[in-house]
Amino acid sequence: MISPLESQLPCCSTGMPQSLSEPKLQNLIWSHCSAFDGPQWPHLAPRSIYTSVAVLMGIVVFSASFVNGLVIVVSIRYKKLRSPLNYILVNLAVADLLVTFFGSTISFSNNINGFFVLGKRVCKFEGFMVSLTGIVGLWSLAILAFERYIVICKPMGDFRFHHKHAVMGCAFTWIWSLLWTTPPMLGWSSYVPEGLRTSCGPNWYTGGSNNNSYILTLFITCFIIPLSLILFSYTNLLVTLRAVAAQQKESETTQRAEREVTRMVIAMVMAFLICWLPYSTFAMVVATNKDIPIQPTLASLPSYFSKTATVYNPIIYIFMNKQVRQGKALTGLTTTL
Repeated sequence: MISPLESQLPCCSTGMPQSLSEPKLQNLIWSHCSAFDGPQWPHLAPRSIYTSVAVLMGIVVFSASFVNGLVIVVSIRYKKLRSPLNYILVNLAVADLLVTFFGSTISFSNNINGFFVLGKRVCKFEGFMVSLTGIVGLWSLAILAFERYIVICKPMGDFRFHHKHAVMGCAFTWIWSLLWTTPPMLGWSSYVPEGLRTSCGPNWYTGGSNNNSYILTLFITCFIIPLSLILFSYTNLLVTLRAVAAQQKESETTQRAEREVTRMVIAMVMAFLICWLPYSTFAMVVATNKDIPIQPTLASLPSYFSKTATVYNPIIYIFMNKQVRQGKALTGLTTTL
């Protein structure tokens, strides 16, 4: 059902004007055109744009499902990989699979049709699930870094990292993410269509104290804090590794193994930041500056690009983990597949 306001807007009646010079008018049209009543082309973007995004999401769905599934199956099948320090990597793979299922798959279908075909309730649920599992992924990388810091730098002396500690780390990522992604379902901000109107996420473009306070809180608790923990952990870890190498108190084999793990997780963090930093920055800028015109195609790029993180993380894990790469686990599994 189109509201009276929407019925007076160009995109909901006779088509988008060729030229709109007023940023606020562009934002008004973009934010009030219904994402659930029919194709958004050519009002928001040419049909070719929607087709291109659908192709990208199709590739992401196939690739992410395969590589994350491979990480999980290999970790379960081969005892050598079931160490407590690998629990968080499996947790990351599970989160990435859920992002793929609830985010990329739904986006693929919506972009083929040119609008959010599943309705408002599914839009809210998709926004919630993608936010929940995406934040679990980021916090998994933070917990992974902190666990490496504890094990290698030994700030707690002879503390031994056991199964229960690994489980607690995984549980924390879900509890913390749930704590900060549930509020929009209860009235503190909301989950709404974004960009090309074929995916949903936190409401960063409407403005107002309710939405802006949530976006700022989410940015701090689910991006700045875990990023700070990552930087703290790896800075100390690299300093420790350099000191050990200088003193030569450990074997070259041990040093080489620790450096390899460090390179792996750093590469994973960088890949994640490349995917999520544009989205976080774009959302914060738009949320705090309502005079910026929102171009639907450009507004969609950070969101859809962030979904490709579900492909990068497991690929880096598989090809940079010596146990998987040099052992027979991966070879044997892919042969049976």
